[in-house]
Amino acid sequence: MTASHNLPDSLKDDGTSTAEYQEGVVYRKNIGNYVVCVDGHFVACEMSSRLRKRLIYPTASPHSLRPVVRQVKAIEHTDPIAIGDHVRILRTSDGSGLIVQIMPRRNWLSRPTATPMPGAHAFEQLIAANVDQIVAVFAAARPTPKWGLLDRYLVSAESAGIPALICLTKLDLTQNASPKDYAELMSLIEEYRQIGYPLILTSSISGQGVDELKAALKGRTSVLIGKSGVGKTSLLNTVQPGLGMRIGEVNRATGKGRHTTAHLEMFPLSIGGALIDTPGMREFGLWGIGNDDLALYFPEMRAYIGQCKFGLDCQHDEEPGCAIRNAVLTGRIAPRRYQSYLALKINA
Repeated sequence: MTASHNLPDSLKDDGTSTAEYQEGVVYRKNIGNYVVCVDGHFVACEMSSRLRKRLIYPTASPHSLRPVVRQVKAIEHTDPIAIGDHVRILRTSDGSGLIVQIMPRRNWLSRPTATPMPGAHAFEQLIAANVDQIVAVFAAARPTPKWGLLDRYLVSAESAGIPALICLTKLDLTQNASPKDYAELMSLIEEYRQIGYPLILTSSISGQGVDELKAALKGRTSVLIGKSGVGKTSLLNTVQPGLGMRIGEVNRATGKGRHTTAHLEMFPLSIGGALIDTPGMREFGLWGIGNDDLALYFPEMRAYIGQCKFGLDCQHDEEPGCAIRNAVLTGRIAPRRYQSYLALKINA
């Protein structure tokens, strides 16, 4: 998914000189209204209606002077513009702007929309584009970590070709944990480190890991994903005073647990870089990932794909001679991650 998205065509032959267009980055969106940063200035924008349609042209004859639209299809997005998109806008007389083109993306993160009933068609909900990393935020306790949800985040990051960082918050709460519970937590953390995921242990109370997190965020555009209540607000206030409060105000406006976010915003960091928070992600479905491809997005399984007795036809479930199952039995793949893989296959 790191190639150019299936984006709408730019406006063609509308009589407007390209010199009148300006390019910028989308910093905020709220139900059809956008704020685009152009040369350090923020411009309130609306979206051209043509960006909700994809124009399909026939193969042009070398003798034709201009292409003729053969078909118009609606784009299957809840909103075709994402936070972080590089866009071209046309300024209007009142100083606002009209977004007329979305530039090719180097990556993007998305999930399916909720469906009102079984069998209903889900659409792609774009979350963010052109980002440097995904930061999955989980609490050591209160709430209890949902490792299966973390695996969903990581699979989505892998499929999008975006590096992932795991940030564990509220580490101070482990002081009251039993030795058994603490050892289990550290063992699970080590699983992800062995796979190769960077992991930062933090506490907004003690300040542990805050400098390490700042270094990881500095100069990068990062997307934060995680359930409400994991301590993001407190942690971000330690990274940059007032940042968590600003993001919290946006999140409260969206409504907790809603699948269609009304307001998303990117926040500049004083240390350099920017942060995109994603409120209300109690659930996180996978978009555009089929069962046949799922193992590719578990890094520890990639080396075994194609090595099974039945080759690429192996479902890595009950087939004899499965290289992935053998790696689980011999300790090269964590059993819990394998069970997570099977659970994702069922729900795909």
